[in-house]
Amino acid sequence: MKILVLGATGFIGGHIARAACQRGWQVSGLRRRPGAVGTLGGLEVHWLEGDLDQPASLARAMAGHQAVFHAAAYYPRRGGRVADHVARGVEETRHVLQAAAQAGVERLVFTSTLTTIGHPPAGQARLAHEGDAYLPGSLPWLAYYECKYAMESEVLRAAAGGLPAVVVNPTAVLGPGDVHLTMAGVLRAVARGRVPFWLEAQINVVDVRDVAQAQLAAARRGRVGERYILGGHNLTLRQLLQMVAELAGCKPPRWRLPLGAIDALGAMARAFPGLNLLGNHLRAVRHWQAYDCSKAAAELGLQARPLEETLVDALAWLRQAGYY
Repeated sequence: MKILVLGATGFIGGHIARAACQRGWQVSGLRRRPGAVGTLGGLEVHWLEGDLDQPASLARAMAGHQAVFHAAAYYPRRGGRVADHVARGVEETRHVLQAAAQAGVERLVFTSTLTTIGHPPAGQARLAHEGDAYLPGSLPWLAYYECKYAMESEVLRAAAGGLPAVVVNPTAVLGPGDVHLTMAGVLRAVARGRVPFWLEAQINVVDVRDVAQAQLAAARRGRVGERYILGGHNLTLRQLLQMVAELAGCKPPRWRLPLGAIDALGAMARAFPGLNLLGNHLRAVRHWQAYDCSKAAAELGLQARPLEETLVDALAWLRQAGYY
């Protein structure tokens, strides 16, 4: 299998590339900065220069590859008009879709997110699954939710039109190599004793290495036009924070933060440009939920390793990298 990974210098993309190399696949990685290798130094990765904003570079990079893994989708990290973020995310997604069609790739695996999975209908006492869709406009002030829904919708429309695309929806991803400190930033803060509060929230967490293996399986046997929730363990946020604190040898968060206080903190954070994104995500805590991951288990062979193993390895990587 000859593959191209968009986002190979990042967290999930890096693990996709690593897992593919371990299988003996021929792996190419797309990068914007010459010389960047992420955590893949020493592996046999063929690096190509390109940018999601430059369609011609994408088409050149994809040529000759059987499968493309898009793990570099637009992430709205700053404030500004939600519509502008959505427009940019959709435009970049269309560049990837057009390049994949032009290159004639046999499979495009698009890394989406848990936020495009909606809540079960009222009265149905079950976990959320792939049949539940986020309702656009539910969080009109949060660019991340609106943008990710719009981008995933573009991929699903392209698949309905004949492009061999599969969508995967990782939940909260943990593990070694989180170079951008996305979820690892939370682990780091807990390990340093800087998280005194916990929230009443249900979450699902998964090991990045299990996500990578499921993505490779999606390229082989994922059904075109389908979504797959790549998740591992359902638990409360408090349980997760307590496990992290215990493994790191520090005191766990002591106080419950009421939802009303979360709204106030979110409003305060939005008043500062550097905290705007944090404030918006805090306001979305009521939308956090547990997930049914049985479809990916049945069709992609997803098997979640023990959560303690994931946390031990993630904390060890943070220590080795000098983050705490």
